[in-house]
Amino acid sequence: MDAFYASVEQRDHAEYRGMPLVVGGMPEGRGGVVAAASYEARKFGIRSAMPSKKALELCPDVLFVRPRFPVYKEVSNSIREIFKRYTDLIEPLSLDEAYLDVTNDKQNIGSAIDIARQIRAAIKQELNLTASAGVSVNKFVAKIASDVCSQTKVDLLLDSVS
Repeated sequence: MDAFYASVEQRDHAEYRGMPLVVGGMPEGRGGVVAAASYEARKFGIRSAMPSKKALELCPDVLFVRPRFPVYKEVSNSIREIFKRYTDLIEPLSLDEAYLDVTNDKQNIGSAIDIARQIRAAIKQELNLTASAGVSVNKFVAKIASDVCSQTKVDLLLDSVS
């Protein structure tokens, strides 16, 4: 999922849309860490796992919100339900990331790239969130392709099969 926690917050709170947003610990005190940064915050160089104080230095106008993990878990479960329409072989890595083996195509779509596009479209239509996907014969290349897709926010899928 793209900037998952921040995207959920922007989806659920119209006032956060278009603003540089950090989900995580507050910059006051000690130990605050960025759990997720919106695309608007990323433009300033803010990244996950960065100290919140550093994020505030990079963007003095950034908005900090505390995580709502029960909400993110619920959304993650909804995403997994979408995955199950296409495959039974789902390997979750975290709330916002999973590997899917679509070798056994449950819907007879015929193309892993088309399956990825349909999953992304379902997530957008049903949950109003964006997802990235990488398609390959192995997890390593699929992860790289997904990262490229996320970073460029385009429908870029690498297919090393063809």
